[in-house]
Amino acid sequence: MREKLLILSVFIVASCGLAYELIAAALASYLMGDSVLQFSSIIGCYLFAMGIGSHLSKYVPEGRTLDRFIEIELLVGLIGGLSATLLFVVFAWAAAPFRSVLYALVFLTGTLVGMEIPLVMRVLNQRKTDFAELVSRVLTFDYMGALAVSLLFPLVLAPHLGLARSALLFGLVNVGIALLTTKIFRHELAHAKLHLLRGGVVALVLLGALLGADKLTKWSEKTLYGDEIIHAQTTPYQRLLITQWKNDTRLYINGNLQFSSRDEYRYHEALVHPVLEKLPQAKSVLVLGGGDGLAVREILKYQNIEHITLVDLDPAMTDLFTHNEKLVGFNQHSLSNPKVKIVNADAAQWIEQNLQVFDAIIIDFPDPSNFALGKLYSVPMYRLVKKHLSENGLMVVQSTSPLHAPRSYWCIDQTLKEVGLYTTPYHAFVPSFGEWGFILASNKPGYTPPTSYRVKTKFLDGETTRQMFFFPPDMQPVKVEANQLNNQSLVHYFEQDWSQVIR
Repeated sequence: MREKLLILSVFIVASCGLAYELIAAALASYLMGDSVLQFSSIIGCYLFAMGIGSHLSKYVPEGRTLDRFIEIELLVGLIGGLSATLLFVVFAWAAAPFRSVLYALVFLTGTLVGMEIPLVMRVLNQRKTDFAELVSRVLTFDYMGALAVSLLFPLVLAPHLGLARSALLFGLVNVGIALLTTKIFRHELAHAKLHLLRGGVVALVLLGALLGADKLTKWSEKTLYGDEIIHAQTTPYQRLLITQWKNDTRLYINGNLQFSSRDEYRYHEALVHPVLEKLPQAKSVLVLGGGDGLAVREILKYQNIEHITLVDLDPAMTDLFTHNEKLVGFNQHSLSNPKVKIVNADAAQWIEQNLQVFDAIIIDFPDPSNFALGKLYSVPMYRLVKKHLSENGLMVVQSTSPLHAPRSYWCIDQTLKEVGLYTTPYHAFVPSFGEWGFILASNKPGYTPPTSYRVKTKFLDGETTRQMFFFPPDMQPVKVEANQLNNQSLVHYFEQDWSQVIR
């Protein structure tokens, strides 16, 4: 019975340890962007800290291994459990020390977790367990615990509990193991009653934090964004947050502004109408991204359009903008229109597997701030998209700012040219974003901007359109390389460009 409990504790230790690691990395990517960098650096720091912890475990006296194991479990439960909540509060209070606090917590948690497994192995070894069986059983349950959490975290915990409550839940699990170990091994412990008292106090702290986690998270995010939060949701793919201030409703994805209801019409008119006004015979449109339905709203203004296929990765996003009473007012119920087919899938995989050809393609992906998004702006991606564009069709790509991120903008232009498309760059001023860029592309040269529009617009007319296709001296092309999948130069350009703009 006692050996089985120790083996179970290995499973729990591995599960909780990996959970804290994933939560810290996910939280960092939500708040600071560049998920690849955040996950890579945090995992590296965590594993290094575990090595330090394993080394430090040898200094625990032989007769105190169980006592130290219980104390470490309580510390891991307390620090790891409160980590996500603390990080939310720190980021909302002052973003500057956030990175230092983040890595300090990761290092401290990793060090403590690194001490746990060696201590359990020493306890088992004291019970004359065969060495080969000891190593085999401990490592087997260690890896099994890691597998369990790696599957549960993205599929169940993050979407349904959120990061703060997930961390607190695992903290309580650590405390539970400490209390159970204390109860079963109480006659072998030097301070069994003290362990129980400490465990009770830590459990009460974590339970209190669990009950107030939502309020703390909402307070942190409200402090961070400055406006009232009317919807917050963590999905398997991203953090969706909607704020309200007077008549201004804003959508943020992983902390990045996606639209403001005050001026989104400028962006979406500029995105859609220079394409569709030049295609009076078009019947089918493909929209990649754009799960808010605002681009679809503009497309539906054209009576000649019969079919719109919207491909967006996150079903939570399209569901929100299909059914939320307030949000459907912005997109005018566009996602419920019978002309619209919603496909929740990875855009790159979908276009590779689908054979349909479209008269127009609207690409409205988030900015290429990390490698996962950067692949959607790559040569292989555009080569696939080109196959879905009809001979006389037009496509457009939202392409970040030609003023603030010139290398990023012209890299997208160069990447489209690399696959044999003819490009026509243009830009529009959107107050919430500043000067914003788009690139129109076609299989044939000779595109000319519209001089008028058949549909009702609030921003576009002949003169504003003429100005959109004129680039002043401070937005002229710069020499850049195309965005290949193997080097993702666009992501590096994007990071370099915006690092000089955002403080």
